[in-house]
Amino acid sequence: QVQLVESGGGSVQAGGSLRLSCTASGVTISSRCMGWFRQIPGKEREGVSTTDNNGSTNYADSAKGRFTVSKDNAKNTLYLQMNSLKPEDTAMYYCAASPRFARCPRPTLPSVEATFRYWGQGTQVTVSS
Repeated sequence: QVQLVESGGGSVQAGGSLRLSCTASGVTISSRCMGWFRQIPGKEREGVSTTDNNGSTNYADSAKGRFTVSKDNAKNTLYLQMNSLKPEDTAMYYCAASPRFARCPRPTLPSVEATFRYWGQGTQVTVSS
């Protein structure tokens, strides 16, 4: 059974930092495109980043320069380090995994979600001004 479990969300003040984790079981993240997404209530889910099996990451413009993705293949865990957080970063954050060796599109492509087969349950990030 495949599970992606996000953790690390919480409430911070603007300018603060959080590190989200996505721990996978039943799939090996090293051979998959891994994505971070976020959703604000009432809005469509949007891509934050996509990371290919070589560890190369593309970021949405909103994340560039502030967010950094890393992964620990030994722990089968993907991370999202978020710095200089803004109130507009407030959202539910999800990680997702593709089928093995799937192409890894940029996170802002309209069809990016179609790449991903497995999704976590999300972790809430709230940034106050």
